[in-house]
Amino acid sequence: MKMQFNLFFSYLLCYLGQSGAGPEVTIALGRLKGTQTNVKGTDKLVNVFLGIPFAKAPLGSLRFSPPEPPEPWTGVRDATSYPPLCPQDLSLLKTAEKNFKEKHLAFQTSEDCLYLSVYSPAGSSKKDKLPVMVWIHGGNFIFGGSARYDGSALSAYENVVVVLIQYRLGLLGYFNTGDEHAPGNWAYLDQVAALRWVQGNIEHFGGDPASVTLFGISAGSCSVFAHVGIYIFKCDTSSSLSLLDCLRKQEAEHIVLNSKIFFFFLFLQEISFLPLVLDGVFLHKPPEEILAGKEFNAVPFMIGVTNNEFGWNIRLKPSPRQRLLQQIQAFQDSYFLPMILDEYLGDTEDPAELRDGFLDLLGDMAIVMPAIKALNYHRESGAPTYFFEFQHRASAFRDSKPDYVKADHGDEVGFVFGGPFLAGDIQLFTEEEKNLSRTLMKYWANFARNGNPNGEGLVEWPSYNLNEEYLQINLQQKKDRKLKEKKVEFWKKVTLEKTNSKSTQNKKFKVEL
Repeated sequence: MKMQFNLFFSYLLCYLGQSGAGPEVTIALGRLKGTQTNVKGTDKLVNVFLGIPFAKAPLGSLRFSPPEPPEPWTGVRDATSYPPLCPQDLSLLKTAEKNFKEKHLAFQTSEDCLYLSVYSPAGSSKKDKLPVMVWIHGGNFIFGGSARYDGSALSAYENVVVVLIQYRLGLLGYFNTGDEHAPGNWAYLDQVAALRWVQGNIEHFGGDPASVTLFGISAGSCSVFAHVGIYIFKCDTSSSLSLLDCLRKQEAEHIVLNSKIFFFFLFLQEISFLPLVLDGVFLHKPPEEILAGKEFNAVPFMIGVTNNEFGWNIRLKPSPRQRLLQQIQAFQDSYFLPMILDEYLGDTEDPAELRDGFLDLLGDMAIVMPAIKALNYHRESGAPTYFFEFQHRASAFRDSKPDYVKADHGDEVGFVFGGPFLAGDIQLFTEEEKNLSRTLMKYWANFARNGNPNGEGLVEWPSYNLNEEYLQINLQQKKDRKLKEKKVEFWKKVTLEKTNSKSTQNKKFKVEL
């Protein structure tokens, strides 16, 4: 199984235009009826099957439990409507819709949310063995869902099968008691269940189960201890069983509300952005140990960043140095603050320069440097590895984003999904941006087909080797090397000093004992 990861999430407009009679397909659980759609710029049709169950509804005793296989059905199941999103605070999606000019049907939520959707070229069959691209949505682990995306353009233009999956969010997806009663990682087990469904059923849609590419979100990966949020619910914490029983009786809306508090608390406590625990099932060792020991499947790997990762989502206004200092202290040990401030803010007092420096700091610390670290680990495994920096500021945001914002967090995803060909009557994209979207769809689909993004008519995308070459993606593509070389060296120095500081503290502790 090939894997393709992006360290960000994004948004695109979803328009589903029906065409002709609804297609039907029979899978192991029963028969499905979907819709057929067309997209702008091509006469190729796409079969769309929405809301296919890949697990039982995680209700009652199945809350905080591994997903279980769904029940079969009789007759023909309707697969023409988007499934409900997993429980979440919908105000976050409404904000995203406004800021990113999205248009959707009204979102609904339900704990009965473990569904996936399949987009496949019309007329495809088992013998075609088309590449399969499985999208895992983002949303800071607390919001999002498959209904925000449309795989029809990517499927039509590149002759691939696109699968969009959902998984439990917030505490419903990540809570654990630290023992056998609720070991956690429910969201990741949901994703595994969806991938098992793909292995067992995707050939009925023309897909090849031996050629599956994952693309979507990838943040850091290290354990978090979810018990820091348990006191919010006033549950008996004398045992993990009593705590688990209490949480199973809570209203989902109550858990969703407090998921925001819980994950914000983790963020402020400098705990990893990825709520992953050592459960002995999904994860047996700390991620850093797995990477360092090359104990992972060395599949082709593609990862990327934008050139302004925290440009707009954080909505930061120019602030005085002292206020920025207070915000940085939430993320970094005070011992290292002087060198970090000197590196990113220098001695300027100009509010705009302080803002830009602070946003660069957040982007490097949270996304760019972890991405480069992951690249280096994967390159050392000998697997094909590719890196990109997306640099284009979409014209759709000319009136909604300030001038200082370049390519923001996840701005490339709309182009990868063929956004310019899904936008209905709204003219959001220029002709150059349509060409950019076609280019990105080709790169991504080539990677899914061959483990290599290169192909005819495309600027060569170099592999990420010892020269650390990568592709700059803009209206015109260009090769470059050693992204943010000076910043990479700076963070290596910070990491080394942190390691030495911890080593000194440990030695001192042993002496005192």
